[in-house]
Amino acid sequence: MAMRVGVMTFLHNDNFGSTLQALALQRALTELGYETEHIDYAPSRPEKLRNLLESGNSPRLVLEGLRKRAVKAGNEGARRKSAAFRSFYQDEMRLSPVCADHAALTRQARVYDLLVCGSDQVWSPVWLNPAYFLDFAGSKPRVAYAPSLGVEAIGSAKKARRMAALIRPFSAVSVREEEGAAVLSGLLGRAVPVMPDPVCLLPREEWQSLAQRPGRKHPYLLCYFIGDDPSYWRRVEEYARKTGLRVKVIPVTENAYRQPYDLADGLSPAQWLGWLDEAAYICTDSFHGAVFAAMLQRPFSVFRRYRDDDPESKNSRIDTLMRRLSLDSEGEDIPWEQVSARLGEMRLQGLGWLKAALEEAARQAAPAGAK
Repeated sequence: MAMRVGVMTFLHNDNFGSTLQALALQRALTELGYETEHIDYAPSRPEKLRNLLESGNSPRLVLEGLRKRAVKAGNEGARRKSAAFRSFYQDEMRLSPVCADHAALTRQARVYDLLVCGSDQVWSPVWLNPAYFLDFAGSKPRVAYAPSLGVEAIGSAKKARRMAALIRPFSAVSVREEEGAAVLSGLLGRAVPVMPDPVCLLPREEWQSLAQRPGRKHPYLLCYFIGDDPSYWRRVEEYARKTGLRVKVIPVTENAYRQPYDLADGLSPAQWLGWLDEAAYICTDSFHGAVFAAMLQRPFSVFRRYRDDDPESKNSRIDTLMRRLSLDSEGEDIPWEQVSARLGEMRLQGLGWLKAALEEAARQAAPAGAK
């Protein structure tokens, strides 16, 4: 009988990259022979407020949440997108019953033989939440596959101490960025390996088989921005003039919805993949926008969402990716054969580490329900 694995990562933020990395990790674990499902953590408002206060997170997170809800309330396409995500989870993934608080997480943990957290920015000190460090796991073995801190420094000594205490019970830890590895190595007093994002664990062909392409007759320049920097659009206009391509926008922010370009909104994650796979050129400030452009072999340019001197800058995610692929931010004359080879190496590295980490955790695990 296959061992049961519960996975914790972000699920309810209507983010294409978050959803596809969750799908990739579930598929990779299943292919390694484990019975895998994601723990459907949808924290209630009291749970969110409790964590905000206990973790010392910035109240700006509340304002950011309100901004996202305003975008959804004001744009029918954003509401269709949210519905498309729910359908995607039902069709493509296996999820546990909904867990709205720590008590529910603790009960759900008893179902599994071992637990995995990662990837995405689940270990960000900006929005620290102990649930994503599997603090509800009790004595069950824990593995961290490539969670991201997203920043180059934790900033708060109190948060650093708390994070170190939360990480120590893990039987195996890896992170997604070199900067995060340096931070955790200093906290834990041991080397922490860097592993690729879970989307890199699946081959290009598997992603293309999932993609639902729009079938556009004319080539287009595709814009996908998480940030709301007005300067983005001046650069997009320059790219459009330079390339002669029609501009299409997958909107996330209110500013993106107001641009004088055709919108590709209300997309499911599979449709988002299809729009990327069919694009003649991609402009993005998104880590997953960049990594999928590389995997799908679409020319792309990376826009930096944060100033490098911003203490909450999350540029390290894309910086690590581009270094590993030996690419600069302007995706012209990309050596695709070299990029493909490096992505292949990253896939083998990630799968190898994950296999070994889970086998070691499985040796420590008692049958589900025994602990």
